[in-house]
Amino acid sequence: MIKGEFMINILSVDDVQVSLAKRLRRVRLDANLTQHGLAERAGVSLGSLKRFEREGEISLKSLVKLAFALRWEDDFEKLFQPREKASLDTLLEQTLPKTRQRGRKS
Repeated sequence: MIKGEFMINILSVDDVQVSLAKRLRRVRLDANLTQHGLAERAGVSLGSLKRFEREGEISLKSLVKLAFALRWEDDFEKLFQPREKASLDTLLEQTLPKTRQRGRKS
């Protein structure tokens, strides 16, 4: 995203959960780990990991454990970082088409 722009989120909570689950599964497979192996390494039940990869459902604690086991824990630092504040007028100006301005005739 370019500085000063804003984005309207059209994703649902389910979309985000399923996307996270797919990415975790890809990282797990790239690390050549089975579900059982990752669950054991992370200290998470195999059922929890299977449910997450299948439905996107998992507790935050288990998700963090899985991230640590896969050495992706640093990515949590990016979550909920303060964003640059902008006034509503600034945001509206950025979305309106630019019109040519002319001086008044005297």
